[in-house]
Amino acid sequence: MRRIYFLVPNIETTHKIVKELQTVGIEDRHMHILAKRDTPLEGLPESGVTIKTDFIPAVERGLALGGTTGLLAGLVGLRFAGFAIAGGPLLGIIMAGATIGSLMGGLAGMNAGNSRLKQFEEAIEQGELLLLVDVERERIETIRKLVVRHHPEAHFEGIEPILPPSY
Repeated sequence: MRRIYFLVPNIETTHKIVKELQTVGIEDRHMHILAKRDTPLEGLPESGVTIKTDFIPAVERGLALGGTTGLLAGLVGLRFAGFAIAGGPLLGIIMAGATIGSLMGGLAGMNAGNSRLKQFEEAIEQGELLLLVDVERERIETIRKLVVRHHPEAHFEGIEPILPPSY
């Protein structure tokens, strides 16, 4: 799956585009709309926390840092406690570090805006809406042409993988 970005000038056009996408089989759960704070979306599929914020990347970073810290703490404990904590307790310390790190990272990420969407902040603040559509790779060009042909005022802004390339 890939995510297609469109900047749409107003809510009426966004409603029309969403209805067209629904008629060609795109479900609401595959459409996400970002708008200026306090803009009533009037039944349009609003984007969730994982899209609006850097929650997922922050959890991943926290997991890695916490796991590494847990490993180092376990190795220090192994050095001072000898082989008394080898095996299970060492694994437990690593898992505890990873868990705490991912929780703390996720909380920090929820307070930061999505870094991939920073380029659209100014347009959104001026009243435009950002429509994100998740589609299969084979349908990207069809969906892009459909939207641009029927709504030339909507600007195609690019494509990106939904998951980072490391997946």
